[in-house]
Amino acid sequence: MYAVEQVASMLGLHVRTVRGYVREGRLKAVRIGKQYRIAAADLEEFTGGPLPAPARRHRHVEVSSIVQIDAISPTAMSRLTTAVMASIQGRSVADAPLRVESAYDEERATLKIIVFGDLATVADLFKLIETLAEQRE
Repeated sequence: MYAVEQVASMLGLHVRTVRGYVREGRLKAVRIGKQYRIAAADLEEFTGGPLPAPARRHRHVEVSSIVQIDAISPTAMSRLTTAVMASIQGRSVADAPLRVESAYDEERATLKIIVFGDLATVADLFKLIETLAEQRE
């Protein structure tokens, strides 16, 4: 038995569309509590063929983080962001996707580095940022 959400995902449809098919009687379903359940045989009858094999999912762990560095001059900010961006250039995106953005507030002398990527790569980048941030101007 499949939930409406699962059927929608399998068929590439919106959940509301599948619910509509059920309410109209185009797709047979059983109501259990407040939810519909659709039997595999009924879904095959509806689609006119065998069900597509479920896609294998691989676990993916990603981190997103903001590093804030206060009391940093424009010169030091430029040096640090250039070094960080240079360190991620030439990385194979397929191996470990990584995205880095930065924002500098000159009035407050605050740099924010926004990082998205896998745990190990981001951890290495944090070590680099820590080393660069500790250097004196």
